[in-house]
Amino acid sequence: MCGIAGIVQSHPRSPVRLQSIAVSMGAAIAYRGPDAAGVWLDPQLGFALAHQRLAILDLTPAGHQPMHSASGRYVIAFNGEIYNHQQLRRSLESTGHPPSWHGHSDTETLLAAIEAWGLAATLRQATGMWALALLDRQQRQLHFARDRFGEKPLYWGLSGSGQEQALVFGSELSALRAFPAFNNSIDCAALAQFLRFCVVPAPLSIYAGIAKLPAGHLVSIPLPLAPGVPLPASQPWWSLSAVIEAGDADPFSSEPEALAALESSLSQAVAEQAIADVPLGAFLSGGIDSSLITALLQAQSSRPVRTFTIGFSEAGFNEAPYARAVAQHLGTEHSEILLTSADAQALIPQLPQLYCEPFADSSQLPTHLVCRSARQAGLTVALSGDGGDELFAGYNRYFWGPRIWNRLAWLPGPLRRSLGLAITALPPPAWDALGRPLPIGQLGHKAHKLAARLRDVRSSDDLYRSLVSEWPVPAALLQGEPPALAATPIDQALPSCLADHPVARMMAWDSLSYLPDDILVKLDRAAMAASLETRAPFLDHRVAAVAWRLPMSMKIRAGQGKWALRQILYKHVPRQLIERPKAGFAIPIGQWLRGPLRPWAEALLEPGQMQCQGYLRPEPIQALWRQHLSDRYDHTTKLWTVLMWQAWLEQWG
Repeated sequence: MCGIAGIVQSHPRSPVRLQSIAVSMGAAIAYRGPDAAGVWLDPQLGFALAHQRLAILDLTPAGHQPMHSASGRYVIAFNGEIYNHQQLRRSLESTGHPPSWHGHSDTETLLAAIEAWGLAATLRQATGMWALALLDRQQRQLHFARDRFGEKPLYWGLSGSGQEQALVFGSELSALRAFPAFNNSIDCAALAQFLRFCVVPAPLSIYAGIAKLPAGHLVSIPLPLAPGVPLPASQPWWSLSAVIEAGDADPFSSEPEALAALESSLSQAVAEQAIADVPLGAFLSGGIDSSLITALLQAQSSRPVRTFTIGFSEAGFNEAPYARAVAQHLGTEHSEILLTSADAQALIPQLPQLYCEPFADSSQLPTHLVCRSARQAGLTVALSGDGGDELFAGYNRYFWGPRIWNRLAWLPGPLRRSLGLAITALPPPAWDALGRPLPIGQLGHKAHKLAARLRDVRSSDDLYRSLVSEWPVPAALLQGEPPALAATPIDQALPSCLADHPVARMMAWDSLSYLPDDILVKLDRAAMAASLETRAPFLDHRVAAVAWRLPMSMKIRAGQGKWALRQILYKHVPRQLIERPKAGFAIPIGQWLRGPLRPWAEALLEPGQMQCQGYLRPEPIQALWRQHLSDRYDHTTKLWTVLMWQAWLEQWG
């Protein structure tokens, strides 16, 4: 795991200046790679490439970057891991013209494969996670590429003006901001989408003119840059839609065959991702996904695997005992970090530093804290269970969303809106009291969220879009003329084979949007801020291919998701240790906003300040704030989204 950054100047300047800029851009993200730093220049092209290394494979200088291919044609800065690089080496060695290896890093393997097969073909054969910048000195082209699901980030775009204009790129916006002529103009369309989704969805970034390379995409830019010529558009080199269509065309013939294939692919993914020259462990929440990854990792290990979990003292939010029970059964070397509200609250002022653009998934707090604890305990690599929900139907909305729509679709719109108002007439604490006998956590919050979503939906797709939209009409919060909103991943068409399968459509959209823009951003920034590499075996593309060959009955059965994963997990862990309602990685932010975080929140939400900033209208936000403080309503997510924007703006605006 590493950090990359670079610059291509439209009007080349002196090598000294170019070097200075590249060093500054790399230094801005040094926490992503504290083990080594490197810079390489091509003054004729106005090109500089910076790399910050977190050494995982081949800890010697032979693994340092930027790295040159054997012929000198290619120069690369690579952030990620190629898990099957040993297999790729064997393939290269079998050609009769084996490369002359200098070390055993996966980056060296990648470069050799690119020289032999080309970039796109190599990416298709590689298993792993990555964002890379590759200079082809022969063809005078700069290539950017990102892994299939978007585990590793890459920002890119033109910044500055006139003689100072340059193409800037990097793992985080912090690197781009180190460019002296960086234009920090806010993209109000991106702000609107942030208010809607609590994240800035790719390809947008919060800054005008800067984009995120979408997952599974690459782009090739001719050099030297021609002033005034627009940058080319990125193109997909991998398609989830193609995987879905292939799975639909080739379903498993039986459940035993499907379970065997799933267990085999997952075991292989875990085995490959367990390869490292540094200490490795796993996150363990006690849920299905992390428990299964830990179980498979422990089954392949000759000694106890190190596992980490985090819990909170607040009732209803502490899952540490479940993780402890699973760890004891599996025999892992388990560390449990029980945190108080003060621990998490102390981190909140640092969030704009950890997240280079506005980000409002509140589980960002415990995610970073467990990453930091694992790193402080000596770990450099940790396996996680991320991706299991999207591929194997783990989210609650997959169960009750279509069910509710099927029951309410026949109601006229005005009647649905009246029903929504009736639900919100009962405050969340009252719903929670009614729901205590039921296995549903945070019933009041969920009931109010559902009520708000019943008003203007006309289909199950509309219901999904409403469920993932926190502020469904963000323009109502913005000062001035509402911006034209760009299309997002949940607006794109899905394969026709999913036309009559609302749950599968939700899962596909989540894999295209929520997973790369929220879950994986959260994990990357939280881990990298602690100089920790995280790996997600569920996101091995071979596992994904198996997942989309499974019938929905092997994902959802008897009102539960992840049926197939459960069957494999029960070989390792007793059913009674696992069977409980899904809780998520939540913290009591709503409670804290009414208590110890109230002064911090009120300072950021001060109406006069918000009006002067020129972005958000204070009136609707203040109305929600007062409702939240009354304890009759729970507006945690809406308010947290606004607060994360305000905190980020205060830091970087």
